[in-house]
Amino acid sequence: MERSGRVEGKVAIVTGAGSTPGPGIGTGKATAVVLAREGASVLLVDLFPERAEETRRLIEEEGGKAEVFAGDVSENAACAAMVDAAVSAFGTVDVLVNNIGRAALGTVVDTTEEDWDTAFRINLRTAFLASKHVVPIMAAKGAGSIVNIASISALRGDGTVAYSAAKGGLIAMTVDMAYSHGREGVRVNAVAPGHITTPMVMSVSDPGPKAEFMNAMRSEAGLLGTPGDGWDVGWAAAFLASDEARWITGVTLPVESGVLSVTPLMMAPHLRAVPGA
Repeated sequence: MERSGRVEGKVAIVTGAGSTPGPGIGTGKATAVVLAREGASVLLVDLFPERAEETRRLIEEEGGKAEVFAGDVSENAACAAMVDAAVSAFGTVDVLVNNIGRAALGTVVDTTEEDWDTAFRINLRTAFLASKHVVPIMAAKGAGSIVNIASISALRGDGTVAYSAAKGGLIAMTVDMAYSHGREGVRVNAVAPGHITTPMVMSVSDPGPKAEFMNAMRSEAGLLGTPGDGWDVGWAAAFLASDEARWITGVTLPVESGVLSVTPLMMAPHLRAVPGA
């Protein structure tokens, strides 16, 4: 039998569907491409439309369907317009991937109030507002899937207190939304990426031998000892968005090479001292 795509004929919105400039591929860009490859028509949402246009070109070169929406989805009006654009272009919304995120180093002592508020606006408010406008469409037809891109930073410390707290809030929101809208046919799950290599991750560190070493150690810290990237998140998100996951909701799926399943001490034989430390 010929196998159709996992999300064949569905309409998806992916926020943060462009990549931060730099080597590799971001989770939003990869997720959008995977969904298109699996048969979805995708609305590519990004504050920087030129980044989303790169994603659209890649999708269309492969024969997929995509449109670009430029806007700041931390604003309610932009989220409403985003959903209207998806319905206008493709007729409905079946899948929402809340992917927007930005991390910064900082503890509760040295993180400013402005940085704290910014982290919550970018990482959590965007998902809240996008979901607010998508859920009624999904509920009206009794079917839909929302995938929130969280982080293992919400589950273990890494010195990014505002980002970690916001992603923790996103996981809590995932569970509550799954409870509130499950009987309406709306499934809500999260993906928690681990030490993946993306342009955004690399942009946090100053280029140089230390950054290169730490990136290598990100791979070595996992049980598999291999690097992860945006594609790994995209494949996980596509599965959760698909009908193959029809009986999965309220779940946070770690995509992290098993780092949550081992104590750091057990990985010590695989790690080396940081150069210049």
